[in-house]
Amino acid sequence: MSGRLVRPLAVLTAAVTAACVLMLSVAPAPACPFCNSQGTTLTGEVNQANMVLFGTAKNPVLDPNGFNQGTTELHIEAVLKKHEILGDQKMVVLPKYIPPADKGTKWLVFCDVFKGKVDPYRGIPVKAGQDIVKYLTGALDVKGKAVSARLKFFFDYLDSADLEISNDAYKEFANADYKDYRDLAKGLPADKIAKWLQDPNTPSFRYGLYASMLGHCGNEKHAAILRKMLDDPDKRLTTGVDGLLAGYVMLKPAEGWEYVRGVLKDGSKEFVVRYAALRASRFFWEFRPDVVDKKKIVDAVCLLLDQGDIADMAIDDLRKWGRSDMADRVLALWGKESHDVPIVKRTIIKFALSFPKDAKAAAFVEEQRKKSNEMAEMVKDVEELLKLENTPPPVAAKSGTNQATAGTTTQR
Repeated sequence: MSGRLVRPLAVLTAAVTAACVLMLSVAPAPACPFCNSQGTTLTGEVNQANMVLFGTAKNPVLDPNGFNQGTTELHIEAVLKKHEILGDQKMVVLPKYIPPADKGTKWLVFCDVFKGKVDPYRGIPVKAGQDIVKYLTGALDVKGKAVSARLKFFFDYLDSADLEISNDAYKEFANADYKDYRDLAKGLPADKIAKWLQDPNTPSFRYGLYASMLGHCGNEKHAAILRKMLDDPDKRLTTGVDGLLAGYVMLKPAEGWEYVRGVLKDGSKEFVVRYAALRASRFFWEFRPDVVDKKKIVDAVCLLLDQGDIADMAIDDLRKWGRSDMADRVLALWGKESHDVPIVKRTIIKFALSFPKDAKAAAFVEEQRKKSNEMAEMVKDVEELLKLENTPPPVAAKSGTNQATAGTTTQR
């Protein structure tokens, strides 16, 4: 799995690369560093809907003149978000055909109201015994509270037997910043989280979040569990390995960091494993330099510089971290056969352009400009990408302000 076969970005053309930067130029939304399932939560969907109803679908009538068209009665048992059009009705006729479902199945229905008519646009089937109404009611009750209090509520639903609820609770964490759950994690039940991690039914994409939580509330026993997972050849190729590494380091700083260094140093390891170690390093740089000193982080990331399939990522991190002192090591990679691919060459140029006051970096850029028309064009392209990246974020338009004057796109 190592090598460029797992890195399709390495073969992107300059035009596609520029397009990617444009898409990434919008300021990122808050997000858990170890989660990969962001998106609109059920609470968010309730906020967006005009009306949300829960009840039993009865008497579906199929319209013979339209595919899957017709009507269905929704006998209302709970109103999670009311609209004046509902009044005191206990039943509404939905202009949708809902096929008969298993006995006991109920529906959570999200509706728009347009020109005086109810327009249901999403329905979630709820099986008997699954109480999504209780969950959503609680979620709406904590909506205005501090983020930590909200996340404490959702933590209790991460192991819900109802997959819709469980995934939604996870998504609430995925949409939160690390700082939002850092203090909360210190008081969480470590054995319960460890049990989740050891459960074969736990989706691997949740490993990162659970392991990072365990890194705050666990002990040596739990560190051993994380180490065992990291050493498992099947688990280390799944998502969430960055969180497993981070949790291990937080519980055993010296031992754990040496493990991360070992992964970064070994170019024969699978690309996804080395990339996970790089992501864990980024986490400690940005959020927890109290656990791993920044000099140690730089030294470890520099171990990737000689590995052609991932060097560009390490170079770009060093650039973002302002490490002009690494210019000699980065510029020395130019011309190496293992690094002679466009994405690495562009990243080296980008690094040099970012430190115009460094004499060697400036001289390197001028040398490339004069080398050939092709290289001069590459330098020019990279300069344009840097301008896009360094464009200040837009100022949010105030009410009544012309949106056209509200600024342009932003940093990555």
